Amino acid sequence: MVGPNGVGKTTLLLILSGLLKPDEGEIARQADLTLGYLRQEAVLTFAGQENTLYQEMLSVFAHLAEQEKRLQELEAAMSGGELGEAVLEEYGRLQHAYEADGGYEYHINIKRVLLGLGFDEESWETPLSHLSGGQKTRLLLGRLLLEKPSLLILDEPTNHLDEAAVRWLETTLKGWAGALLIVSHDRYFLDKVVNRVWEMLPGQLRSYKGNYSGYVAQRQADFERELAMWTAEKERLDKELDFIRKNIAGGNSDMAKGRLKRLTRDITLLEEVGVQEMQSKSWLELGGRVRTLSANEAAVRLRDLTAPTTSYPTLNIKLKSQLRSGRLVLRTGRLTIGYPDTPLFQTGRIQLERRDCAALIGPNGSGKSTLLRTLLGQIPPLSGELELGENVQVGYFAQGHEQLNPAKRVLDEVLAVRPTSEQEARRYLAQYLFKAQDVFKRVGDLSGGERGRLALALLAATGANFLLLDEPTNHLDIPSQEVLQAVLEKFDGTILLVSHDRYLVNQLATQIWSLEADGQLHVFEGTYEEFVAWRDEKPSGEPEVKFGNLMSDYIDEKAKPDLSWLADVVEPEPKVKRGRGAAEIARRDAEIWLAKLEEEMAAARLAKDWDQLAWLEEEYEEALAKLGGE
Repeated sequence: MVGPNGVGKTTLLLILSGLLKPDEGEIARQADLTLGYLRQEAVLTFAGQENTLYQEMLSVFAHLAEQEKRLQELEAAMSGGELGEAVLEEYGRLQHAYEADGGYEYHINIKRVLLGLGFDEESWETPLSHLSGGQKTRLLLGRLLLEKPSLLILDEPTNHLDEAAVRWLETTLKGWAGALLIVSHDRYFLDKVVNRVWEMLPGQLRSYKGNYSGYVAQRQADFERELAMWTAEKERLDKELDFIRKNIAGGNSDMAKGRLKRLTRDITLLEEVGVQEMQSKSWLELGGRVRTLSANEAAVRLRDLTAPTTSYPTLNIKLKSQLRSGRLVLRTGRLTIGYPDTPLFQTGRIQLERRDCAALIGPNGSGKSTLLRTLLGQIPPLSGELELGENVQVGYFAQGHEQLNPAKRVLDEVLAVRPTSEQEARRYLAQYLFKAQDVFKRVGDLSGGERGRLALALLAATGANFLLLDEPTNHLDIPSQEVLQAVLEKFDGTILLVSHDRYLVNQLATQIWSLEADGQLHVFEGTYEEFVAWRDEKPSGEPEVKFGNLMSDYIDEKAKPDLSWLADVVEPEPKVKRGRGAAEIARRDAEIWLAKLEEEMAAARLAKDWDQLAWLEEEYEEALAKLGGE
């Protein structure tokens, strides 16, 4: 179930789960229905607050523990010589029930769920009272998965999960035997798990078959069809009004009055239920409660009819750089990122060019935000070189919105970065859904979603051409995420993106920067889905070489890119879509290859290795010719 924040998704879940009563109507439940409900925030529904993590998971299988205890008692009795028919019959019956209920697997299942949700074995003896809110929510999710209810309701289940845990949960839910009802802002997760989407809008709930991407396509098709129907109906009503006006006082007066009555009914229906419902004879429900309009009243009502929109008010973001940067935006030598007493990771030689989008991924706490702060100049690198290209202007969206002043008003924050009149500033803020008295709110009193929208407004006002975005979709509902994604796809500058929003990453990224457990940042040229497919297929221990990997320090014949078809390819710089085609990727590979050859040629000259130098020069000339002499 998807929809804008505040439309009532969580309220509906509470009603369906029996925790709230509906204002009207009834809910029919299957007689043997078992229901599990994960709320957004952890609720005190643990079996025992003094339990450890593992004990809490064991509580799900209390009946199996009792059966296990009774089996042990019977085994002790039988080993002592009690082999009567009653004992043997009870033991056989109990053992069969124990096995059928998973008695020999439940410890394995507990360990699988705890590890899958990111609880390592060292944490299993931690008392529940020592857990954070996010950890408690994760643990409650784990308990629900072990309970296996016939209907599992999950409200934002990927909150508090890292990427590995989300991927594990996707796999688990795809094989779920019961029914699932999920509310989530994680579009990639919905794409992988669901086969139907409910879209909640103010006053209505629409159902679409398929996953999230299928829903988006169907919704757009429905909108275009509804708009065409509405336009045709509006034209028909305009013609009807024209006939009525011409004949209301003439010889066809009675006919015109009858048609005016029908026109009144149709205008009312179009206002109240929309054009699609008009086709389903909803006019029968109006009965005689509609007063017939005059011709002038009908003209006013027709003029004020509103055409269908895609859904509801959303952000109106406009991102445009004030100055075009040079082709080179960012280049690094071998950087060591971190703090003097705590180095976090190292990078190889990295290069970003205009209109590239790199997505930085890695576990929480691995140093992603620290790298952004290093690029901003707030933290110096521990070693290595960092170079920004010509005319590069950096804009930063901080995950915690630290750039916002909690004591200031929303209006004051905008005026500080966008000097203009108050009226113009208020018009600008309205694009970010700050209207009327909202602009006078103190920043410290804003919700997380409101702070995110204000931070986006300030970022757009800078006109930067190199955006460093740290979790920009946090607290945004799906409609706002879609708007932001569309704007970033058309952005004419360069982006470095840190995000758990895999759908956004997959749509935007042309490079994946992955922070790995070996303390290195590895660069993959391609989309997120290509990266995941390659990572899943890569045998353990295989070197990190893909698309001329920027981490490679050596020239390997198998890593040499195929440039044979580049000579005939001339591809202009992309103007709208950020994703890159095969030709652009191949061209980048060729440029990387040339850079490596230049380094090796310099090293060969220094070592006076003339045979190696001759071979390298031949390779260089061949690659240069295939690249078109650039």
